[in-house]
Amino acid sequence: MTKDVMISVSGIQFGPDVDGEKIEVITKGSYYKKKDKHYLLYDEISEGTEGITKNMVKFDDKAFQLTKSGLTNVNMLFEENKRNITNYITPFGSIMIGIDAHSIEVTETEEQIRIRIDYALDVNYEHLANCEIRMDISAKNAFSLDKMMQ
Repeated sequence: MTKDVMISVSGIQFGPDVDGEKIEVITKGSYYKKKDKHYLLYDEISEGTEGITKNMVKFDDKAFQLTKSGLTNVNMLFEENKRNITNYITPFGSIMIGIDAHSIEVTETEEQIRIRIDYALDVNYEHLANCEIRMDISAKNAFSLDKMMQ
């Protein structure tokens, strides 16, 4: 995998108070691997605001950690069959979220890495939804929107 990558992040939530709408972002980022851990760095721009959130993702086949800093601030840890609680700080206030990851799947080829995470999401200690995150990372020179969507 090259240092310059294209990243597709999509998420969907299922629950009584959420409609299952898919959210997807495609952005460029940087990738490196150090001591059997994968690292991704990318910026996120929120609609309707002027702030930027810097994202750092650290993962292997057992855990996925997303750290956001800037407009929103959080350190989210997804570990299979483990519940983690963190404080999610937004411009509108803070909320306590719980993440109970059911499965983490990482598939790696020379030019692409695919991550699938299924988890339950709690907000302020109450179950909100069952969720799925999909992240596809492709070498920038091998990027194809069609290939990422397969």
